Amino acid sequence: MGDVKGFMTKERSLPSLEDAAQRINHFKEFTDLAPESHQRDQASRCMDCGVPFCHNACPLGNVIPDFNDAVYQGEWKKAYELLIETNNFPEFTGRICPAPCEASCVLSINNDAVTIEYIEKSIIEKAFKEGWVKTEQYERNGKQVAVVGSGPSGLACADQLNKAGHEVTVFEKSDRAGGLLRYGIPDFKLEKNVVQRRIELMSQEGIDFRTSVNVGEDIKVTELTEAYDAVVLCGGSEKARDLPIEGREYKGIYKAMDFLKQCNQKVAGDNLDADAMIDVKGKKVIVIGGGDTGSDCIGNSNRLGVDSVLQIELMSKPSLMRSLDNPWPLWPMVYKTSSSQQEGCEREWSILTKRFISEDGENLSGIEIVKVEWAKDEQGKYKMMEIEGTKEIIPCDIVFLAMGFVHPIKEGMLEQLKLELDERGNVKTDDYKTSVDKIFSAGDMRRGQSLVVWAIAEGRECADQVEKYLKE
Repeated sequence: MGDVKGFMTKERSLPSLEDAAQRINHFKEFTDLAPESHQRDQASRCMDCGVPFCHNACPLGNVIPDFNDAVYQGEWKKAYELLIETNNFPEFTGRICPAPCEASCVLSINNDAVTIEYIEKSIIEKAFKEGWVKTEQYERNGKQVAVVGSGPSGLACADQLNKAGHEVTVFEKSDRAGGLLRYGIPDFKLEKNVVQRRIELMSQEGIDFRTSVNVGEDIKVTELTEAYDAVVLCGGSEKARDLPIEGREYKGIYKAMDFLKQCNQKVAGDNLDADAMIDVKGKKVIVIGGGDTGSDCIGNSNRLGVDSVLQIELMSKPSLMRSLDNPWPLWPMVYKTSSSQQEGCEREWSILTKRFISEDGENLSGIEIVKVEWAKDEQGKYKMMEIEGTKEIIPCDIVFLAMGFVHPIKEGMLEQLKLELDERGNVKTDDYKTSVDKIFSAGDMRRGQSLVVWAIAEGRECADQVEKYLKE
């Protein structure tokens, strides 16, 4: 290990961001890679821990101290080889992962964590630049596998199975492959040429991508089970949580993902139906939901000329420091501000939306809210109570519902298969095997709404189980 005392002499440092006033004028990524000297300095802060918690917190099990040391030593190709042993798509996780590894970095106990995500992105972009990311051709074994869904779990599963010699076909209902990476994550966080670069590599290695094919509608699931030796369902958790309160039928209330997908399509230059466009220019927008999806709505709205954005959250405002019941190495439930929120928005917590309001009986004109407080009951569980006298009407033109996702879409494919579901409505599995023979499932469709890094890990693990099944 190299300079294991780097954390004593160097502070955590990330590349500077383009000024908010400038970056809201475009949809491109606004973080550049710093010089290699900066990247090596940051890698030198890794402590070579006797028991490194970082790669235990990483769902992929990335060997983080090892590739940090390789970067510090200037052995970039070695760092790349170490990284891809466990991670199929570091160019994705290096941009959009919330980095649970950094939350559990031993250095973060009383200092700022190592910039693991930034180093990961630096490694993979260096690898692409130097031409180390090359396609390979694999000896085929005659087995055929269908993967339904081309999000991160589907891509990872397909990649692993292809490397094992199986002929893999990926079915995607959208017109382009990538799933949530393509239609969901804003371009300013993940430019789509990065996604397309990986899709093209996988295609060159023999994976057959069939887009605009909705399994369960355009093609029956039985056609797949008859034609393929195994079928893997990686359709995600697409059923968004709704808010069925008074006035929900008014125009101007949208699910967040409808807006995010439309923004991706707009940036891609697609011809969209003008009547179906969600126009936020000059509008007062309220985002209900304080997570990443809501933040993405803010970033897109600011770039499209919104008049104002208010983001409201039902839960109470997080503290600036870890609480006693949220110790290291758990994920820190603390106050954070995303780059989109920095670009301009108001934020309010402990707000319950009571009803939607319309002045003309058709179009949204405001919401009625009430402030709430959270307190523990005798069993130690938090309960919400409305605060008397705090009802208020907030004018707005558009509301985006960004309150998470409840389970996969059941109509179509899942109904046709008659798969057993768990208590949350997700596909129930045993070692990724569903209740129907030769049908497997991975990612959010199986585990529920989660992180991109978890989806990739699930896809890899599921591929291992499919491989075992095909060898039986």
